Amino acid sequence: MTGAAEPRRGWLAALAVYRNPRVIGMAFLGFSAGLPFLLVFSTLSAWLRDEGVSRTAIGFFSWVGITYSIKVFWAPIVDRLPVPGLTTVLGQRRGWMLLAQLGIAVGLVGMSMVDPQASLAWVAWLALLVAFSSATQDIAIDAYRIEAVRREIQAAMAATYIFGYRVALLVAGAGAFYVADFGSWTLAYQVMAAFVGVGIITTLCIAEPERQVDRVTEILEARMGGAVVGSQAPSRLRQAVTWFAGAVVGPFVDFFRRNGWLALTILLLVAIYRVSDITMGVMANPFYLDLGFSKSEIASVTKVFGFFMTIAGSFLGGVLVARYGLGGPLVAGAALVAATNLLFALLAGIGPDLQWLVVVISADNLAGGLSNVVFIAWLSSLTSTAYTATQYALFSSLMTLPGKIVGGFSGIVVDASGYAPFFLYAAVIGTPAIMLSIYMWWRSRREPPEGDATAEEAAA
Repeated sequence: MTGAAEPRRGWLAALAVYRNPRVIGMAFLGFSAGLPFLLVFSTLSAWLRDEGVSRTAIGFFSWVGITYSIKVFWAPIVDRLPVPGLTTVLGQRRGWMLLAQLGIAVGLVGMSMVDPQASLAWVAWLALLVAFSSATQDIAIDAYRIEAVRREIQAAMAATYIFGYRVALLVAGAGAFYVADFGSWTLAYQVMAAFVGVGIITTLCIAEPERQVDRVTEILEARMGGAVVGSQAPSRLRQAVTWFAGAVVGPFVDFFRRNGWLALTILLLVAIYRVSDITMGVMANPFYLDLGFSKSEIASVTKVFGFFMTIAGSFLGGVLVARYGLGGPLVAGAALVAATNLLFALLAGIGPDLQWLVVVISADNLAGGLSNVVFIAWLSSLTSTAYTATQYALFSSLMTLPGKIVGGFSGIVVDASGYAPFFLYAAVIGTPAIMLSIYMWWRSRREPPEGDATAEEAAA
């Protein structure tokens, strides 16, 4: 939930959260998370097309990205299963991070050594290795981020993570193109593999977060396991079933145990919070082109200038959460994202005015960066330390699905009524998220946070 009313910090104290070593380190982990993404998507597509691979085959390569959407299925393994050797030395989170980073590096080096025209299937398998390892790294990094610091610092962690992630997108996008242009795609992917070392070094330098499974959770998991196989079953079978119940069923039981029927409201807000943002984003680039802006103007304002405005919004979100807590900034983020769609509607009537485009992009990217950081921090506050990786993977999958579905109808709305009505529509569909955010904020201020049930209560 949004948490109970928290004591306000001064502005200097709020800004000081960015001096926390773990907050600084999160930027490097964000870089490690963002680096592989484009290398199995748009950058890979450019390489394949440059090598003469058919557009049909390139289209099939997009299926590699499904791994990012279904990572919740193996998140329980990352949450609970140790990595032989690595977990003993590094701990659960860092062990999985290092294993995933090694998988990314091996996959990128392998891709650089394969000729797409002669062995396209090998490129596909190696790209799948990179994508799977990258999604696994995301699970481990998200769990580390949530467990490493207190809740009021979560937004700052998210802000530096996003900063690192965005820098990695520039490196894996424009950077890879520059290397390929002056050298070759083989060299480009080898250079990108070398950049994986940033994440590896960071993983080796940071400290493993403390992680505790409370007595209530242990009792509930034992009960679930006993209910399935009975107390007379062999001990090995009981242990295996208890592990499965704890790793797979436990995260859902725990979430509803802690939140009751409010859990459904929370999941609804998770699902709709970014609907307005995602829906608008689908038609953004076609809108700029149809309005009459040149490609260089679009690149300069929306990509380069927009990058810095997004980072500014992210850091502002981190300060606001440290200063005011989660509730108010959560509402502000939802409201600002919806409101900036009205500016796009205004721009649709004004036409290709570059100054207005700068104003609109400034507002939109500031709002987007702020809302994204606050939302990530809020999602992080919903997880239990016993199931951090699994529960956050579930939330992160749920938060984009409705927006992608609704966004699929964006073109129909634009073709039927034009851009201005479309952006008004995108603003209106953000209203439910604003109302639910207000309700969650109101509830957090009215009701004290409920503590976990005691072990005696769970065992009763």
